[in-house]
Amino acid sequence: MIENVAIPYGCYWSSPFARWQGQLAHLHSLSFAAYAGKHALAKRAIDPKTIDVGVLGTTIPQQGSFYGAPWLMSQLGAPQAPGPTIAQACATGARIMQVAATEVSSGMAGLVLAIAADRTSNGPQVYYPAPDGPGGSGSHENWVLDNFARDPQTQLSMVQTAENVAKRHGIDTAQQNDVVVRRYEQYEMATASGGAFLKRFMDLPFAVPSASMRKIVGTLDGDEGIHATSAAGLARLRPVLENGTVTHGGQTHPADGHAAIAVTTVKQAKALARDPSIAVRIVAFGQSRAEPAYMPEAPVPAAQAALRTSGLKPQDMKAIKTHNPFVLNDIVLARALGVDAMSFNNYGCSLVWGHPQAPTGLRAIIELIEELAQLGGGYGLFTGCAAGDSAMAVIVHVGDGSRT
Repeated sequence: MIENVAIPYGCYWSSPFARWQGQLAHLHSLSFAAYAGKHALAKRAIDPKTIDVGVLGTTIPQQGSFYGAPWLMSQLGAPQAPGPTIAQACATGARIMQVAATEVSSGMAGLVLAIAADRTSNGPQVYYPAPDGPGGSGSHENWVLDNFARDPQTQLSMVQTAENVAKRHGIDTAQQNDVVVRRYEQYEMATASGGAFLKRFMDLPFAVPSASMRKIVGTLDGDEGIHATSAAGLARLRPVLENGTVTHGGQTHPADGHAAIAVTTVKQAKALARDPSIAVRIVAFGQSRAEPAYMPEAPVPAAQAALRTSGLKPQDMKAIKTHNPFVLNDIVLARALGVDAMSFNNYGCSLVWGHPQAPTGLRAIIELIEELAQLGGGYGLFTGCAAGDSAMAVIVHVGDGSRT
């Protein structure tokens, strides 16, 4: 159990996520996160100069990102705040929360901002010099697409890891499609009533700035690029790999965006909360690494590790959210934890709203907190896989702030 670490209710935010080459594709991910974060802090009456540490999660280099968290925090209006820059692929969002919680629990900081930002669009083309190569020529890497296509350890693509898991667990396309339909139905819960759920943590309509951040060049009414999905439409899709089961409908899509969350002490959380009657505590973390080339299995032991640390059971969770780059992740998790795959991921998940990598898990955790608040409180679990057949999990508790 993590002592004296809390999240001020409402002190978190996310941009809409836009499918790659959409309305956010022209923006430097770190500068965009700082620009939007400055406005988000002002809206929440948080002075950036009260932030002790910034923890940045980012996985796709941008120009100048060598300077990482200190540079972003300076752009945000918090030049006094040091902090690390962390990349753990799709688990980055959960990891920066764990680092932020450690900063607070150790007494090294009183208020930490964990902020994650990535742009999969227009990813860097990296040239690696090789003076001893033929003619002195080096090698080239498309940072985003090449790493989607090949794990350097196993030489396999991410979708192949999904097929390995589908075969091991006997999960066919029809089973996957059934859960995909349910996930899109759940996302409609978030967009209902003019996007009322999304507006709990997202400014909508969202003003899209120019690359210079000096003018507004567009607006987003919500997440961009989500395709209409039906059982009939899914049934017409062919698997991505020959003789496989995973279609484009059963996996997420690359996206652009950012998300942020404040982590502090219990006392300060109550003072900063949008509603002091709601208390949000970080309970436990878990991490794991699955067998090589079985990435979608990794969220299971990560979740089990967090549950063991907390002394809780799956049935104690009032809500569960996952990063599900493949819908079969959820089927495997549900079977292992003994829960109904159709019952979790209310209001949305990365399968639907996309995957900008570092911010993905952080947004899911924000949505988990808001779902628990709407349910009157309780424990919630987030778990999700990451490149390298790894995963992280987080358990949070939403309760009565008057008792803290």
